[in-house]
Amino acid sequence: MIRNGRGAAGGAEQPGPGGRRPVRVWCDGCYDMVHYGHSNQLRQARAMGDYLIVGVHTDEEISKHKGPPVFTQEERYKMVQAIKWVDEVVPAAPYVTTLETLDKYNCDFCVHGNDITLTVDGRDTYEEVKQAGRYRECKRTQGVSTTDLVGRMLLVTKAHHSSQEMSSEYREYADSFGKPPHPPPAGNTLSSEGSSQCPGGRNPWTGVSQFLQTSQKIIQFASGKEPQPGETVIYVAGAFDLFHIGHVDFLEKVHRLADRPYIIAGLHFDQVTVPCHSLPWRPGRLVGCGGPEGAPAVVPAPAVSGGTRPQEVNHYKGKNYPIMNLHERTLSVLACREQGPSKTLCSLSPQYVSEVVIGAPYAVTAELLSHFKVDLVCHGKTEIVPDKDGSDPYQEPKRRGIFCQIDSGSDLTTDLIVQRIIKNRLEYEARNQKKEAKELAFLEAMRQQEAQPSAENDGSF
Repeated sequence: MIRNGRGAAGGAEQPGPGGRRPVRVWCDGCYDMVHYGHSNQLRQARAMGDYLIVGVHTDEEISKHKGPPVFTQEERYKMVQAIKWVDEVVPAAPYVTTLETLDKYNCDFCVHGNDITLTVDGRDTYEEVKQAGRYRECKRTQGVSTTDLVGRMLLVTKAHHSSQEMSSEYREYADSFGKPPHPPPAGNTLSSEGSSQCPGGRNPWTGVSQFLQTSQKIIQFASGKEPQPGETVIYVAGAFDLFHIGHVDFLEKVHRLADRPYIIAGLHFDQVTVPCHSLPWRPGRLVGCGGPEGAPAVVPAPAVSGGTRPQEVNHYKGKNYPIMNLHERTLSVLACREQGPSKTLCSLSPQYVSEVVIGAPYAVTAELLSHFKVDLVCHGKTEIVPDKDGSDPYQEPKRRGIFCQIDSGSDLTTDLIVQRIIKNRLEYEARNQKKEAKELAFLEAMRQQEAQPSAENDGSF
């Protein structure tokens, strides 16, 4: 087990409200290519109890039941550990959730999204705990899935952020990604009710839907904490695209620079994101502060003359970066852990991100540094891309002596993730085709089972 240190010394969780026994909640999954949809599921699960334990499956188990994962199990363990609502991570969790597992970790019940997870032979992985009444559901986050993100990376199209501008190529791919390679046998179709949920014979859980950002969603993810006296305000900036362990490793190193750090991540607009994805890490430009009187610590970047970057990533790199749009990237970063150093089995469980600035300009100006009282600006050990006029975007913090370069020790980049996907394209396409074929077969079996009592009743009259 890997504990994140939210509980008392020694790893024991705090008592529940009123001194009652804390409610322990279990979640499990692959958590491959962790995104804000995963984080939102874990947020909802944590709200159902007092202590959240998350089991993560091994590469071998995932390959057996679904197909090859994008990330290794060690990478996936670390990413789940970095989500702020997770108290404890259980590596090598069984693919099928049983009462034995819940009892082993003293969990009252398990939580899963309102989609379905099947074994290689098409069985519901939560069947046993459902029958025992120790299963709860939370709402699936619309507009994002691992399937969708893989599709974006395979196409590398310019219009994957906008349903209005979605290219015909991407729309065709979005409509077919994960679809069974062969049409179902004659007569083996979903009911009219099922068809309304699954247009074109699709199931309701796989594929692409539009993500709609709301202020409520930001409030749910944000901490609302402002910098306190004695804290060191550290600013890092970049795209934070496909938020991954390379980002987490960097933020962990930044956190160690001060006894009481207040780390602010500035996210560039989709149209002004600098081409940092091919670099091991490119943070380090602007800073923001918390909202007034406890408001969510998420603020738009202030208007600053001469601070934006004219080139879009598409034009600058000839590729479609960022993969995720600004709102998606905002939630991904906001989900990053905000917990103090752990004295338990986890080596560190720091407050990686205190606040996010949405839409950060590129250059760090004197006006920005003074306005937000920045103590330190950090950047990775990578090439610094000049600003539009050829100037160093870090010249002001360097002049003030508050610029610091950090070696994250990680070589993982968004580009490398995309390369993994493209290299194994056929395997990932086959994986999703297999996944959806199983889900459609399960839906059909459920429909037939539900229809059977009705047929019997009709025959009795």
